[in-house]
Amino acid sequence: MQLLKTMMMAGAAVATLGVGAALAQDYKPEYRVSTVVPAPFPWGIAAEKWAELTAERTDGRINMKIYPGVQLVQGDQTREFTAIRQGVIDMAVGSTINWSPQITELNLFSLPFLMPDYAALDALTQGPVGEKLFEIIESKGAVPLAWAENGFREVTNSKTPIRTPEDMKGLKLRVVGSPIYNDMFTAMGANPTQMSWADAQPALTTGAVDGQENPLTIYTVLNMHELGQTNVTLWGYVADPLIFVVNPQVWESFTPEDQDILRQAAVDAGAHGIEVARKGLTEDDQSVIEEIKGHGVEIITLTEEERQAFVDVTRPVYDAWKEKIGTELVDMAEQSIANR
Repeated sequence: MQLLKTMMMAGAAVATLGVGAALAQDYKPEYRVSTVVPAPFPWGIAAEKWAELTAERTDGRINMKIYPGVQLVQGDQTREFTAIRQGVIDMAVGSTINWSPQITELNLFSLPFLMPDYAALDALTQGPVGEKLFEIIESKGAVPLAWAENGFREVTNSKTPIRTPEDMKGLKLRVVGSPIYNDMFTAMGANPTQMSWADAQPALTTGAVDGQENPLTIYTVLNMHELGQTNVTLWGYVADPLIFVVNPQVWESFTPEDQDILRQAAVDAGAHGIEVARKGLTEDDQSVIEEIKGHGVEIITLTEEERQAFVDVTRPVYDAWKEKIGTELVDMAEQSIANR
């Protein structure tokens, strides 16, 4: 009887292994993961960490290859989310800004001066607002798993220190391809020009544009002081959270166990990416800012009064886009920040 039991248990184990092997055989040899920038940018680091943790924890069942430069959509950042829905891309670590043309609610993070600090950003992504946005993203055709971070966006230029909206009059500034950025910089008196980052770098070099806005992690990795960007204003006017997503058909092809592994790997990779994105830019650690100053760059930190002048001049843009994004969602965000 004991021998029979042992044989039955062994048979069940073999059957289970057989099912697992069959499922693994249905997996693709490689899953294509889209990002805009590679390592050593925090964005690329988070994507690579996701791939590394997933391969390790699934014993190689899920192999992910990172395709930076949104090369899977010919470099067009704003087409990335559509490509995910269509299955052209299997997975992505994407920008809320770049996906906002398809998901209007993601413009929430681009409302001017909504989030005064990292605690406010965390209150949104890690609270009911983040949960609501994940529901919206899923309804639009992608499975969201976790948050990462590109960072707060600061303005730089080659012409003049910026302390007031008047200092921006006539400045030609490269902005991302989302309409709210045109509206904001026009309200501040600048001359916004929408272009991809691939086009922006030579434009800065030649002086075709005077400046740009990006997180300081982008500034430092690209040595933008060498592109003439010697005036930096720290104003934290918007932030750009990143989202780990999977194509729904790809997601459904995984076992529940592997889905759990993939999700937790994204959560862990996102936490790592956030840590890297904030390093040197917190009250306790100003090393990145000191590094930039070391290149002879003038860095301006706005006073509360100076920052308020920018808040006031962009308030009509805030109010108009609050209606477009959804009053209820923005109210929820404002309350989450107030309660942080």
